[in-house]
Amino acid sequence: MSYLFEILPSLLSGATMTLQVFALVLLFSIPLGILVAFCLQVHWKPLHYMIDVYIWVMRGTPLLLQLIFIYYVLPSIGVRLDRVPAAIIAFTLNYAAYFAEIFRGGIATIPQGQYEAAKVLKFKPIDTVRYIILPQVTKIVLPSVFNEVMSLVKDTSLVYALGISDLILASRTAANRDASLIPMFLAGAIYLLMIGIVTIIAKKLEKKFSYYR
Repeated sequence: MSYLFEILPSLLSGATMTLQVFALVLLFSIPLGILVAFCLQVHWKPLHYMIDVYIWVMRGTPLLLQLIFIYYVLPSIGVRLDRVPAAIIAFTLNYAAYFAEIFRGGIATIPQGQYEAAKVLKFKPIDTVRYIILPQVTKIVLPSVFNEVMSLVKDTSLVYALGISDLILASRTAANRDASLIPMFLAGAIYLLMIGIVTIIAKKLEKKFSYYR
């Protein structure tokens, strides 16, 4: 038990970094994904082509490779980023592509008649999206969005590849130093706790949006 209290501070420090990366990526990637999804509704082929290429690259290459590219390759062309900003940018671009596809599917389910009715009622386009389209789309895509959020919790473990002192790196350091698997098991328990919290939040939000059924 004393050993647990000995390693817990370093693991909690790593977990704090993990949560910071998770929160910032979520803060940036969901709005970016929504923006990209609505940009795909614009009838301009060059824009569609650029977005399709972006989504194809982000979804078709490993996230770890994207992390390595942004942190290790970009400096060769003069773009230098610290570890944490590089990780946040890579994760944001990657997850925004997935969120864009999710929201694009949700937008496609909204009948065209709702847009036409809003136009007849003289709603501004931004008000149509804000008050009519987005609430319905959010309800439709919420389960898929939270599946990605849960994946993000686990994928944040990849930041150790950039030498960021996250939960995984802290647990590996303690495990190698003390020749013990306990830090790894404890890290797993912390990840399970985070996933459990996300699951509870997801259920509460799904219940909140259930009035659209």
